[in-house]
Amino acid sequence: MALVRSEIAGSVWKIEVSVGQSVAEGDVLIILESMKMEIPVEAPSAGVVQALHVAESDAVKEDQLLVTLS
Repeated sequence: MALVRSEIAGSVWKIEVSVGQSVAEGDVLIILESMKMEIPVEAPSAGVVQALHVAESDAVKEDQLLVTLS
């Protein structure tokens, strides 16, 4: 299981995956926006999206849980 966390504070601009979707290592899961920059959050390993812990336009803190992969 992989817990994908935010590296920075910002907001969720776009969610690129859905629960149950298979992803490969390096696939973009979520795009965060911080200081008018778009920051892609990538899958650390291949797996299946088990849960999304945020929604589009949510504010996120540094190290906040975003996605659970199995």
